[in-house]
Amino acid sequence: MADVKYPLYETTVFEDFRIMVENAAEKFPDRTAFSYKKRPKDKDTVKVTYAETREYIRHMGTELIHMGLSDKHVALIGESSYKWICSYFCLMSIGAVVVPIDKDLPPDEIAGIINFAECEYVIYSRHIEDKISKIRDKIPNVRTLICMSRAKIDGAVELFDIVGRGRERYNAGDNSFYNYRIDRDRLATIVFTSGTTGKGKGVMLSQKNIVSNMTQGMYLFAITPKTMNVLPPHHTFGSTVNFVGHFSQGSEIYISSGLKYIAEEIKEQQPTHLVLVPLFVETLYKKMWQAAEKSGRAQTLRRMIKVSNFLRKLGIDLRRKLFRSVLDAFGGKLELIICGGAYLHQEIIDTFESIGITILNGYGITECSPLISCNRNKYQKKGSVGVPILGSTVKIHNPDENGEGEICVKGPHVMLGYYKDPEATEAAFDDEGFFRTGDYGRLDEDGWLYITGRLKNMIVLSNGKNVYPEEIEAEISNVFGVNECVVYAGESKSQNGKEVIVAEIFPDFDALKEKGIHDVQEYFEERIKEINSRMVVYKAVKKVKIREEEFPKNTSRKIIRFAIDKTIE
Repeated sequence: MADVKYPLYETTVFEDFRIMVENAAEKFPDRTAFSYKKRPKDKDTVKVTYAETREYIRHMGTELIHMGLSDKHVALIGESSYKWICSYFCLMSIGAVVVPIDKDLPPDEIAGIINFAECEYVIYSRHIEDKISKIRDKIPNVRTLICMSRAKIDGAVELFDIVGRGRERYNAGDNSFYNYRIDRDRLATIVFTSGTTGKGKGVMLSQKNIVSNMTQGMYLFAITPKTMNVLPPHHTFGSTVNFVGHFSQGSEIYISSGLKYIAEEIKEQQPTHLVLVPLFVETLYKKMWQAAEKSGRAQTLRRMIKVSNFLRKLGIDLRRKLFRSVLDAFGGKLELIICGGAYLHQEIIDTFESIGITILNGYGITECSPLISCNRNKYQKKGSVGVPILGSTVKIHNPDENGEGEICVKGPHVMLGYYKDPEATEAAFDDEGFFRTGDYGRLDEDGWLYITGRLKNMIVLSNGKNVYPEEIEAEISNVFGVNECVVYAGESKSQNGKEVIVAEIFPDFDALKEKGIHDVQEYFEERIKEINSRMVVYKAVKKVKIREEEFPKNTSRKIIRFAIDKTIE
């Protein structure tokens, strides 16, 4: 629950996507809604206003209704773009069931999802046209292919033409876009989870799920005038928080040209806040210190942080001046990062706060649309993922002596169920109707939530003790030279398959070399011994495994744990 001494922020309340688009266009007609570059290296940035976006969506929807897409399942595949976002908002506004699909999946997997989700239409970007061509004969129930730009596939329809025809219909008096009656409780989208610990499922969400998640979540934190989208659009963190949440509040959303352009674009576009997953934040953190080390100013930066923190205790805040050169690397105007999706070490949060960038760490899951809890701009607790959003109830199932147990959630943002999987749906809810997240954690006396680890990742030792690998990974990630780390129970070949706790590390080889560390295995074994000495005996890491390349990841940049070979010598 929110602290009564820290008031709720203003937010925009809306019932469905069409009302959201209309409200934003009426309230912020001439404000920039989206900005982007047609080509990554372009000097000019395209800017589209809220009024122009409303018009584009309305015209698109008018023609799509005429084409028969209302109430139909429609696959939406592509990178983040103005046309992807408008297609998403439009399909929701005409009652289609949107099936966002990861563009980076192999062609056969894309075809499998299209068929499983019973899609009759596919809207795709030109960047994946080759994949669509390869599966054209494998998706027999698809009536029409719609390309977001110039189509090369025979029979495919171009979005440009659809919008043009819709404009003519609307101008001639066709009001079907506004006449369509949206059922906000009905299935609106099927989001396939990325499956970092196994095969993903089709999460069924209604417009009420998504809308309530943002209208009730936005009361808790204040966003700034401009953000930059770097998250994949087919995940709810990107589509709900970055697109729906920010569009409804009138924030400008700059759409990044891709991962390799992010650092350059942050400097150029000067966003005032970002929405990121922990891996992005960790990368920014490491680059900041690498730049400081390279310039010989790392020790000076550490001293300045101590001085700044002392001055702030006296009510003197000079962070924007003291750390101007550091902040300039982030565009100079960045003041806030909203982060969620996995564990983020408190030291990173504290360091960014010390230089003038607040990190609001939160917690969410696709099945909850996704936001469950978040810290607040000026009211946070170290180590916590914040307070539950309004209208949401969080409980801990079967807490142990430390108050830790499975996190369960109930509220209007909780999913309808898993598509075509009634058994999994039934197993996902307890007798009181709470969704079982599969994550372990605890609530403190004030109702703040703390995450312990993932149930599926939990290591159950032969003595019955439970070990959460995330806890050990957090300690190891503090060690100099660690790029990535995964802790798991590995089967030792030399000990007849006996299970031992393994820390597999992908090092920053360049950083270690610069420090004169050449025996990487010995170095990390010594560091792990130090960590073991601070842990209870049964949590001790028995084996350190060094890998030469980064861990396999999904498009949300989460490590795919089940793809790791857990056999050791």
